[in-house]
Amino acid sequence: MRDYALAPTTASTLTGGLADSIFETADRNPTLPVLARRPEGLAAGWEEVSAVELRDEVVDLAKGLVASGVSPGQRVAMMARTRYEWTVLCLALWTVGAEVVPIHPTSSRDQVEWILRDAGCVAVVVEDEQAVMTVGTVCEGLPRLKHVWQLDSGALPELVQKGTYVPLTTVESLRRIVMPDSTAAITYTSGTSGRPLGCALSHNGLAYPCDTLLAGWGHTAARSGEQASVLAYLPFSHVYGLMVMVMCLRGGILMGHEPEMSEAALAAALGTFRPTYLYAVPSVLEKLYKTFLRTAQQSGRGALFERAVETARDFAAAEERQRLGTGAGPAFDLRLQHALYERTVYRKLRGALGGRVLRATSGGSSLSREISLFYEGIGVPVHDGYGLTESSGGITMQPLGREKSGTVGQALPGTQIQVADDGEILVRGPSVFQGYVGDDYATRAALRGGWLATGDIGRLDPEGYLTITGRKKDIIITSSGKSVAPAPLEQRLRMHPLVHQAVVVGDDRPCVGALITLDPDFLAHWRGALAVPGDSPGREAREENALREEIARAIASANSVVSRSESIRVYRVLQEPFAPGNGMLTPSMKLRRDAIAHHYAAEIDAMYQARSRAVRRPGSQEPAEWEDSDDVFR
Repeated sequence: MRDYALAPTTASTLTGGLADSIFETADRNPTLPVLARRPEGLAAGWEEVSAVELRDEVVDLAKGLVASGVSPGQRVAMMARTRYEWTVLCLALWTVGAEVVPIHPTSSRDQVEWILRDAGCVAVVVEDEQAVMTVGTVCEGLPRLKHVWQLDSGALPELVQKGTYVPLTTVESLRRIVMPDSTAAITYTSGTSGRPLGCALSHNGLAYPCDTLLAGWGHTAARSGEQASVLAYLPFSHVYGLMVMVMCLRGGILMGHEPEMSEAALAAALGTFRPTYLYAVPSVLEKLYKTFLRTAQQSGRGALFERAVETARDFAAAEERQRLGTGAGPAFDLRLQHALYERTVYRKLRGALGGRVLRATSGGSSLSREISLFYEGIGVPVHDGYGLTESSGGITMQPLGREKSGTVGQALPGTQIQVADDGEILVRGPSVFQGYVGDDYATRAALRGGWLATGDIGRLDPEGYLTITGRKKDIIITSSGKSVAPAPLEQRLRMHPLVHQAVVVGDDRPCVGALITLDPDFLAHWRGALAVPGDSPGREAREENALREEIARAIASANSVVSRSESIRVYRVLQEPFAPGNGMLTPSMKLRRDAIAHHYAAEIDAMYQARSRAVRRPGSQEPAEWEDSDDVFR
């Protein structure tokens, strides 16, 4: 077992609750813009809200909460998208000592009922009438639930009106009794298998990684003399999104809100808000890359773009070798090519992100080295970090000037990492959660002698850089006893522009297989650009064959990073994407592998049975060898 504590401990500066941040900023710099919102009917413009304006709005809402009977330690669920009201109401709840319980707005009725009951919520905040109806169907079995507040029907102004006669001193008294170790949020795990568990996160636990990152990396979020700005679009119902919110509030970073995560909405918001720093997940960064490629191909500049991508990656890799002391850096001809593409390609790509983004952070899952090098090569270095709900977010970060693509960086100051003999990552530090709500058995299983057993597997290199290789429970064991981590294969498959999602299967099977969904936007573009001549029936067949060849290339590329025994030998392309709405993804966009395997059990069986050119040994029921990949389209 290897133990890493890579930097000196830095104590959090938190002395009270998280709501104190906005009160302190309002006292110190009252006119500083801290939030930005788009007024109704003004899609392209943003209205900035100063620290003192936000503080006064928070106080007025806090009075309304007091008048409604919300008291310290009580729990209020927030079932809404990433919008301005979420942040303001969250701060008001923290001001009066209440605990926030985030629920993703697309959660099913059963999920909503489970979380509201498990957390013992006294109130729930929803967005629209549909959410009210969802909550209404479960209210009868929730005797503690007293209030359902609907944002789109004027719930916040009504709360403000209700609290008009509550003295300011009452709010101040409640705020001052909130301690750093008080519980701030009950954030539920993704629930990729079984019921989601409620993680009790303290005010200090949420603040610690944010304060540490602000102290060591905050100056990189904007140019000197410029206020940093972040577009919040990741769900606040997930700890990563919650961490972004806390980071902005404690760091004086201007935060805009974008509730829609669609490609069009995100592109429009980036173009008008123009953030200086980007927080993302790998799927967003991969989608942006594919959009760049598709746009270039549609304009007849696909070959130019691909050469620019290759140059960007080569340039970034050479710079990485130089900063890590393993190479001399980019050669003269590479610098010349990079400078040319900077003028013709890279500047335009950065413009699509708003034109002001200096750096980015990726979290939620590991980012591929190829994507990381691409963004660094075009002038937007992406810091791939690592964290989980039980650690209040951040555990690692890339050290400035020593970034290493393909890893998630090194342990944050004050945080320790161990890798157990079986490869499981163990973590210890101030941000580790207080325990699972109402489940002492699960808490004891996760916390072993003060160390959090993350359930993730990985490895530490001699310099302490951590590489995540997958989830311990996701390891596939084939019928021959071969252990295979699915994540690297899935990550590589998604690098192909046509591949949207991929799930690797193979437990108790003779070889590894894959279920694949296609990117609908890129598929439509690909079909349009294919221009296969001939009559309609013949053209469709030729298009189908061409598509099979493309997917076969994606499979071959994925197989190039693993041994033959770990390679994908059979696969099937599905028509329906995995989504939270069909139960195949969690709200935080993680694969529900058990649900996928159950739903597609027949397809998986057929995939292994179809056209398997297996050679059987005499007297054996197992195939001796699986030849080239079977391409089975559903």
